Amino acid sequence: MFEDIIGNPKTKEILKGIIIANRVSHSYMFLGPEGIGKKLIAKDFAKAILCLEKSKTIPICNKCKSCIEISSSNNPDFIYIEPDDNKIKVDQIRTMQMKVAEKPIISHKKVYIINDADKMTNEAQNCLLKTLEEPPDYITIILIGSNEENFLTTIKSRCTKIYFDKMSNENMKSYILKNKLLDISDDLIDMADGSIKKLQEINNNKETYYLLKNIINNIDKCDIIEILNLASELYKSKETIYSILENINVILLKKARKNAKFAGCIKVVEETKRRLKANSNYDMCIDNLLFDMWREVN
Repeated sequence: MFEDIIGNPKTKEILKGIIIANRVSHSYMFLGPEGIGKKLIAKDFAKAILCLEKSKTIPICNKCKSCIEISSSNNPDFIYIEPDDNKIKVDQIRTMQMKVAEKPIISHKKVYIINDADKMTNEAQNCLLKTLEEPPDYITIILIGSNEENFLTTIKSRCTKIYFDKMSNENMKSYILKNKLLDISDDLIDMADGSIKKLQEINNNKETYYLLKNIINNIDKCDIIEILNLASELYKSKETIYSILENINVILLKKARKNAKFAGCIKVVEETKRRLKANSNYDMCIDNLLFDMWREVN
């Protein structure tokens, strides 16, 4: 159980203990930063709940009909729900509730995982509340989310909360070795900030992130025209700008620890996020970002 999943050893031990003690609750919230393995751990936890041959020493047999059918995504007692158009909608929850009423087919239980459950609409959450208030004995629902504040208080009060930590740099390096990723520097690992998801994005866009580092490293050495030329790619990166801004802040924080004048640039980045969310002109936001950071350090 969890052998192939990197990180969060304490959380994994808690979940193993729940299985071994046979004290599975009706509803859980798996909470923590994106890209740290919550979904993988939830699926293994579900597999253990439904396993027909588990024992106090073997939480998952990987041989029974339930385990085999979960591994092949064919187990009717295991349902996995993801956002539709970046939201979990009320119709998805209503469909789930119809299935909840049906008794298990293979195992003695049924498990429902709602991934990115913090993207449920209020209507969807209120609909789900009916199931959480009076769940059938055979149901376990796992809500996976990164933003606890997005859940209604009434939802949170009915779930057992399991908290996950971001990956250590050692965990990240283990993942890099295991998956044979190339040319991942310590700086790029720092940018990922303990998230495998971010690390994968960074690996796919290494050139952009090395460009960011080059801009920050030279912003107090070059005139503003040179900085604008170096940053020309930023004007073409509207789709990924929030990720880029987060990574600029990671670089700036590292610089600020050595030179306090870079601390002001972090405020500039946060102000740029605010302007973008207010639908300000994109190119003008990037202009202001570069000019204001340059002024902070010169």
